[in-house]
Amino acid sequence: MDRQQQRNELIEFLRTIQRPDYPRSQIDEDSSLIDSGLIDSLALLQIVTYLEETYSLDFREIGFDPAELRSVGSILNLIAREFKA
Repeated sequence: MDRQQQRNELIEFLRTIQRPDYPRSQIDEDSSLIDSGLIDSLALLQIVTYLEETYSLDFREIGFDPAELRSVGSILNLIAREFKA
C-alpha cells in the first residue's frame, strides 16, 4: 500500500471520529489534528487502536509518543518508519 492510499484511508477513518461540529473541509496533512479542532484528545486512543488493527503496530513495543500522532503527515511517517524497521 502506498503513502497516498494510506493517507486516503487514514482521512476516511478520521472522518468517522472527528468532532461533530468540525466543518467538512479538506484535512491538511500538516495541521495538528487536535489544535485544528478536528478531534479531541480522547480520539487519540481511537487512532492508536486503528493503527494497531490496520497496520499491526504494537505501541507497547515501539513506545507511544503523542507527537507522532499530531497530524496526518506524522502518522503516515510513523507507519512508514515502522514498516522499514
